Amino acid sequence: MILLLAAPAQGAQPILAPAAVSAAAEPLTLAEVLRSSARASPQIIEQLARERQAQGRALSAQGAFDTVFGVEGRSRMLGYYDGDVVEARATRPFTTNGGYAYGAYRVSRGAFPIYEDEVYTNELGEAKIGVLYSMLRDRLIDERRTQRTLAASDIDIARFERLAVAVGVQTRAVKAYQTWVAAGWRLRAYRELVELADSRRGAIERQVALGARPDILITENEQNRVRRQALVVRAEGDFRTASNALSLYYRDAAGQPRIVDETSLPRALSALAVDASPAHRINASERPDLQSLLERIDQSTAKLALAENNLKPRFDLRAEFGKDVGDEGRGGASRTPAEAAIGFRFAVPLQNRAAKGKLAEARAEIDALEARARLLRDQITIEVEGVSIALNAAERLAATAEQERDLADRLAAAERRRFQLGSSDFFLVNQREETATDAAVRLIEAQTRIAAARADLAAATVDWTALGLDEMN
Repeated sequence: MILLLAAPAQGAQPILAPAAVSAAAEPLTLAEVLRSSARASPQIIEQLARERQAQGRALSAQGAFDTVFGVEGRSRMLGYYDGDVVEARATRPFTTNGGYAYGAYRVSRGAFPIYEDEVYTNELGEAKIGVLYSMLRDRLIDERRTQRTLAASDIDIARFERLAVAVGVQTRAVKAYQTWVAAGWRLRAYRELVELADSRRGAIERQVALGARPDILITENEQNRVRRQALVVRAEGDFRTASNALSLYYRDAAGQPRIVDETSLPRALSALAVDASPAHRINASERPDLQSLLERIDQSTAKLALAENNLKPRFDLRAEFGKDVGDEGRGGASRTPAEAAIGFRFAVPLQNRAAKGKLAEARAEIDALEARARLLRDQITIEVEGVSIALNAAERLAATAEQERDLADRLAAAERRRFQLGSSDFFLVNQREETATDAAVRLIEAQTRIAAARADLAAATVDWTALGLDEMN
């Protein structure tokens, strides 16, 4: 019979006596499974790729502020005039305003018609610098800066989604490991039950040969052994299924699933434990799913600001300074003095239905996301409280199961001694042994429920340490 050492009733994990474990195999720990899952899980790798994708989009959005350099030339091949002109221009958008600064250089040769008189330059050309500054629309926000803000926020959203996926993957990895360990210990319990029937076979055969027991007892013992063996066969199937499920999270260095056998089972049920305490609490806003939602609200707020900006009239100021250099060209002496000019552009949107529609859309989206955020906060609070209640109930049940196991073990041991002394019958000793095994299995299941509840608590409170996600976070 399985011997479980006494343990504190509340929360502590009773230690089971170790069964025969291959000396060459080290017990598989939960920490190893979590490290493997965090490193090689395809779902986590996918989210890492999506985060890099968001970083690429952010870099593309920054491209709207790149300095643009261009050269344009024109040469007359036929006609009365033979003028040639080349102009180079560099434009740099402002990062804090919708305007831009620019610098240009232009040089011309030959003759131009009077309606192209502004093309003339001195012999060494004309240098020019200028700036355009937005005073109303596009002063505080514009399309370029909004897209940059949204792209940067997309990186945060991708990171929060990665963390949320990682929490889910690690929680499932914990559950798979716990199921595997529990299945292995149930298999051991049923095998020990079969071993009891095997060990009794020789004694019964000797007693029958001496005439102390009827022949039918040998058949009854074999029937009982076959029934117990059926439990072993079923437990072996459950264990292989659990090992197969665990391989989804426990992978080798190349990322390939690894199926572990019984030699890797931990030597104590305390290996099931997840280091998550009911006292561990977090602010709901630290949950990655809620953080992702709050980022989306910020994005909608940025879209709202852009829509409000587009309703404003446009009023841009422009200043420009230019100077021709070198000997006087064919344009005459008027090109030589330095030039400075200022100007403005003013435009008023009259209907502007596109901006009004975007404004209404952004406000409605914010209202919807805020309502969803309130619901999610309430769900988080209820989820954490529910898991804590389930954990408390599981600990109380485990304490009761431990008492039942201890009593059943004592009764089974006493009944075996009575049977050996001839004071008990075969039916009663079998019943005592099977009752003790059932009690041991129920204790394993109770300890598994405690461990599963602690895993749920770690996920609900985003306990990075318990889930093996310290480095990823």
